[in-house]
Amino acid sequence: MDMESFTPIASTAGGLLIGLAAAGLLMFHGRIAGISGIAGGIFRRQEGDIAWRIMFLVGLFAAGVAWSAFRPEDYAFGIERSTAALVIAGLTVGVGTQLGSGCTSGHGVCGIGRLSKRSTVATVTFMATAAVTVFIVNEVLGGAI
Repeated sequence: MDMESFTPIASTAGGLLIGLAAAGLLMFHGRIAGISGIAGGIFRRQEGDIAWRIMFLVGLFAAGVAWSAFRPEDYAFGIERSTAALVIAGLTVGVGTQLGSGCTSGHGVCGIGRLSKRSTVATVTFMATAAVTVFIVNEVLGGAI
């Protein structure tokens, strides 16, 4: 393990903030903080249900932009995959969120936090599929995708 990637304090603080935000959205607005559901709801055009969704997503983006002004090194990354592989991966994740009736934030953070058996199964399935996919792409295919 790369010790530069080991950040237990920052990770714990981030997890607590995510949990508080998810709990706050549920307690004060009766909504689950699942990003795919929030984003998808913008396109369903239900009266009075769009503004909060847009503001939630704008807040996610704005928080990242604001933090990057103070700690740009936190956003340094390199992409080692082709554009086609990234597009296919993104579309596959999108299809998976529809098949699983939610994403990792909805099931993993909110669902498990509410002790939902369905969300626990969904999250274990997400994580196992991710691990198998990484193994196949990196070890079996040699990272060629």
